[in-house]
Amino acid sequence: MLFRSIVIYLAIIVLMIASMWTIFSKAGKPGWAAIVPIYNLIVLLEIVGKPWWWLFLMLIPIVNIIILIIVIHQLSLSFGKGGGFTAGLILLGFIFYPILAFGDAKYLGAGGQLTN
Repeated sequence: MLFRSIVIYLAIIVLMIASMWTIFSKAGKPGWAAIVPIYNLIVLLEIVGKPWWWLFLMLIPIVNIIILIIVIHQLSLSFGKGGGFTAGLILLGFIFYPILAFGDAKYLGAGGQLTN
């Protein structure tokens, strides 16, 4: 029973890493950045068009929850998705991040603004 739980947990971790790697690659950033702590947040902030110093806001209790929701919503908008998809990313991330990564979503630029 414990072994099965560990295998499922590791499978979800691998799926999430692969999803973030692909999301970063779709946005024109290096995929390996998804597995480097702290740096992955800086790259994510670049993808959504927020300044790097927002990383410090993520260290403040309660404020970090609000900032993370804003960043996730901006990520959703950056790939042409809306508020419903943002709710999915927040509540069912292990389903919605792979959809964003391996689906047909295209990176439109920070906040969903099409870049040339």
